[in-house]
Amino acid sequence: MDNCLQERYDLSCERIREIVNEKTVQEPFRDFFSKTAAFLVKTMEVREHFDRNASMEALKAQNHALYEDVLPENYAASYGNPAYAAEKLGEFGQVFSFLYKELHGTIIYAFEKRDWDYVVALELFLEVYSAFCDMDLPEVKNVREILKYYVNDYCQDMIEYTVRGVIDPSLDFITEKIMTEDLNDLRYLYTFGEYVSENEIGVAEYFNTLSEEEVWDIARTYTEGYRIGFIMGRKDLSIKKTVNIRYHLGFERMVKAAILQFQEMGLKPTIYRYTTHAVNRSSHYRNGFSGAVANPQFDYDHRNDHALFFDSDFIQRKLRSTREAYEKYKDMAAVHGGPAVIETFGSKPFSPESTREALLLSENQQKQQAEMMNELGQITNRYIKGEERSFTIIAYPVPEIGENFKEIFAEIIKINNLDYVKYQKIQQNLIDALDMCEWVEVKGMGDNVTDLRIHLHTLTDPASQSNFENCVADVNIPVGEVFTSPVLAGTNGTLHVTKVFLNGLQFRDLKLVFEDGRVVDYRCANFPDEADNRRYIEDNILFHHEKLPIGEFAIGTNTTAYVATQKYDMADKMPILIAEKMGPHFAVGDTCYSWTEDTAVYNPDGKEIIARDNEVSLLRKEDPGKAYFGCHTDITIPYDELGSINLLHENGRKTAIIEKGRFVLSGTEALNEPFEN
Repeated sequence: MDNCLQERYDLSCERIREIVNEKTVQEPFRDFFSKTAAFLVKTMEVREHFDRNASMEALKAQNHALYEDVLPENYAASYGNPAYAAEKLGEFGQVFSFLYKELHGTIIYAFEKRDWDYVVALELFLEVYSAFCDMDLPEVKNVREILKYYVNDYCQDMIEYTVRGVIDPSLDFITEKIMTEDLNDLRYLYTFGEYVSENEIGVAEYFNTLSEEEVWDIARTYTEGYRIGFIMGRKDLSIKKTVNIRYHLGFERMVKAAILQFQEMGLKPTIYRYTTHAVNRSSHYRNGFSGAVANPQFDYDHRNDHALFFDSDFIQRKLRSTREAYEKYKDMAAVHGGPAVIETFGSKPFSPESTREALLLSENQQKQQAEMMNELGQITNRYIKGEERSFTIIAYPVPEIGENFKEIFAEIIKINNLDYVKYQKIQQNLIDALDMCEWVEVKGMGDNVTDLRIHLHTLTDPASQSNFENCVADVNIPVGEVFTSPVLAGTNGTLHVTKVFLNGLQFRDLKLVFEDGRVVDYRCANFPDEADNRRYIEDNILFHHEKLPIGEFAIGTNTTAYVATQKYDMADKMPILIAEKMGPHFAVGDTCYSWTEDTAVYNPDGKEIIARDNEVSLLRKEDPGKAYFGCHTDITIPYDELGSINLLHENGRKTAIIEKGRFVLSGTEALNEPFEN
């Protein structure tokens, strides 16, 4: 820390310690300032005196103390809860709850010694406190202005750090811990600053029961998927120097092995943490390294905090700052290979409550955000080129999935290592049949009212062309789907699932209605109020886009995974990565080939997949701003809700692929074996 920043730090800390017991500010605001100051003092103690060698019990107690205010059992009386803040502070509730959330990032800054971030957060608190020290209370608009100035003043620095996190391996706080900590001593879990639950402890304990060879093999499935993704995409991995590893706390032994394996490929890891500043947050979803979510409702309530300052000036500032950051680090961006993601599943599905007092984006802000995300995507793609990068994703369970956690983990390892050659042959039979028609009909059964007609592209040269990609275990692990980008015109009907888990959120009785491939109506049954249900879908599936198109139609073939979910009664906890392989699925948003539509893609049989575009993505040739949405959400109809998938031929004849949840097409019968066994 330089002398100037050290002086600012010392003065801020000294003043905040005084505020804990000061009575200068009148109630009810005094309670907020004294409690928040006490919280900040806890983070100061961590920054200055964290003891890695303390007992497990002491570290656990300290970890709990840092997050206890927002834990579910305490949230009703937390200023992090916008409803409570409004109840206690009236019209000031929203801005104070915003401030509380922003200050919560100091936990991370204290552990990482991110001194600049830490100091500006402390100074923000002191500036707001000073405004309440006078006899006359400030107006709400004055506090809003303080918060907006904070955002605008530091926007560029915060965005630059976020961009660097993806591409700069020298930001190695997490990497260094993985490579140097004694991972057999579970006290290491408390050194990252993340909330530690029984899930993180349980996963780390489980990995410590495995041999080095077993851990190496688990990691190899993941890293090989990344390598093979470049080969299958005919992209040159040798020109890449970095890979972005995204994972969940507890998987350090696997990640350590993966880092060593990536190094064999000439790749250094970048591991960034999920964003904590409101400048960079635009949803509840944590993208990047994370520990346990202390309270998903807390994150959900603050998903729209940027509504406080989100206007045209901020948008232009953010876009400019992002461009400047990428330009500054363009050499690093050019050699970045893309993400390698380890997802987790098994936690209790989260179905949020609707908090009326939380900040919400206006209709105009929603539209502006959609446009801004599109432009940010274009900026990123100019520096980390889509046609040169790849990715891989794999998923594993956490102990909360149930008492059979170890057996389930072992089952998922088997699923992630299924014989891709066997599936490749079976899926080729599916593709050969699908390529014989231009229309597919999908219907549900039982309570599922799905009734969809999907329009496929016309093959001008069937001998060398295909509509569907034969997806084996590379970028999307495990194996098990064939997918396409359908023609939007003529793609009509209703998609329905009785229960599904998307982006960390549970949806009940979800229905999307399509006309010419675009969403024109939608509903679910999560909330008593229909307006809340529609807003829930707008926020978390449509992402405030009007008439979002179908970007993908796929048929999942991984019946082994499906049977495992039924055996262990975990269907509602499966991640979309695996769930999408367990039935037909439809993605709303961008196509699977967004930003790389002009790069030729071939199946193992040598045929080119020509269905890389739809009528919306083709607009990129005129205006990229109209072609992309920055989202792609897969929604799967499980086999037990699937009545039929039929190919429709010109003469009115139908060819059945699936009937009553079972594969009936010749050459696919082996997919039914897991059901029988």
